Amino acid sequence: MNIHEKQTEFLSRQILPARLDVFETAWFLGFKPHDIPVLAGAGLLKPLGNPARNCIKHYATETLQQFRRDEKWLARASEVVRQFWHDKNARQQKKNGAVIRR
Repeated sequence: MNIHEKQTEFLSRQILPARLDVFETAWFLGFKPHDIPVLAGAGLLKPLGNPARNCIKHYATETLQQFRRDEKWLARASEVVRQFWHDKNARQQKKNGAVIRR
């Protein structure tokens, strides 16, 4: 089963598990999996427990459902992700000597 099929199967479930991994969290909230660590780093998502840096993170479905319904949280999260990737791309362009435009 490829990633798209897994995503489709996950999103079609009637009942979700109590905790979701990074991929499921991203699918549930409408972000990309690589955006979840950005949101966690910004303090907008908090993994369950106290996982080590290199450990698989899980997030509470109940909390994610609240975030999913909160338009202000979604707008803030979207802005954090946008700003992160803009800054990262600007650093990369600067490193490569390209002109940075806003």
